[in-house]
Amino acid sequence: MGTTVEDVVIVGAGIAGLATAVALKRAGIEALVLEKSEGLRTTGTALTLLPNAWIALDALGVSHKLASYTPSRKNHVTDLDTGEVQTVSLIKANGDAVGPRSVHRKALLEALADELPVHSFRFSSKISAIDTQQYEGSSIAIVHMENGTVIKAKVLIGCDGVHSVVSRLLGLSEPVHSGRSAVRGLAVYPQGHGLEQEVRQYVGLGRRAGFVPLTDKEIFWFFSGTTPAKGTSLAKDPEEMQKEILENYAKDLPPIYLDVVQHADVSTLTWAPLMFRYPWNVVFGSLSKQNITVAGDAMHPMTPDLAQGGCSALEDAVILGRHIGTSFKQNGHVLVPKEMSEVLSKYVEERRWRVVFLIIGSYISGWVQQGGSGWGMKFLRDAIFYKFLFPKMVSYVNSVDCGKLDF
Repeated sequence: MGTTVEDVVIVGAGIAGLATAVALKRAGIEALVLEKSEGLRTTGTALTLLPNAWIALDALGVSHKLASYTPSRKNHVTDLDTGEVQTVSLIKANGDAVGPRSVHRKALLEALADELPVHSFRFSSKISAIDTQQYEGSSIAIVHMENGTVIKAKVLIGCDGVHSVVSRLLGLSEPVHSGRSAVRGLAVYPQGHGLEQEVRQYVGLGRRAGFVPLTDKEIFWFFSGTTPAKGTSLAKDPEEMQKEILENYAKDLPPIYLDVVQHADVSTLTWAPLMFRYPWNVVFGSLSKQNITVAGDAMHPMTPDLAQGGCSALEDAVILGRHIGTSFKQNGHVLVPKEMSEVLSKYVEERRWRVVFLIIGSYISGWVQQGGSGWGMKFLRDAIFYKFLFPKMVSYVNSVDCGKLDF
């Protein structure tokens, strides 16, 4: 089995892990990506990418691979109790559409993975323990694999998701359940669905649902709501899950939404609780320690209500890659372990307050939109949130530029 020494080891081959590896590659650093699955986890549905994510994809040099996905032009929000519809234009005064673009998760992962050499990946890699030791006068991470292999990493980056092994090593608190869960899926119309490129959402007491076209034949849809009481849950069998949505949870939603769910490719259906990390744990927690840090959901799990989970992971990757890459370049294309503690600290401080806002904003957005149609909540949602708060939140989200990777 033996021991190897690597400049950078990334744990997890999801969006954050692959994007970070691509960012480092642009600086000339070849990272080793450890993934516990047997291959890329390309199952699943889609994710929504706002303009800030496309800036990151431009920096990573992969945005052109996803150019076939077009931005939404309008967002229609229907109050399920009153039937009132609020429509928000996603078009600039000059006619340019600036709305979100939803993309297949598989397409995004493959666009990133194709930028990396095959030997960058080590699949079926399960970690048994991580510790640290001194190496050339600096601290490095020692990753022990279940098969007996030992990997010494000058930099260790945890991109291993909500239940991150690396975040536990840093002492970060475990994510908590928001009290809500979500079902996601893809609807397929072999002859075409004929719908405009617009987002449609439906909000009511404890419920939020919606859909958006991905292509002319596929639609990404979701249903989120208060998690069922203990002892009950949505069925794990995909066909039963679809049936429960149609006959129970969403039975009173408009026919157009039910038709989308009826066209679901059941193999794409997923159900999951919506998790987040308390923002004060991100403010005061150790997001890096010596030569170890985290990115993506391993750092800042959040609810999906601002569509910033994948977007913020891409931002993380560009910024982290730039900090490490700059040090690498300044030292004659050598990764100097003794500099990594300061380098990672700078990355963390650049990201900390940004992701704290996203966690808080996402949680509040979900709470307001699923709060029901009592006069107080209706006033808060329709007269204040949608007209004033939500546009400002989206504007802030969209306006952040993670910068370029000019090495």
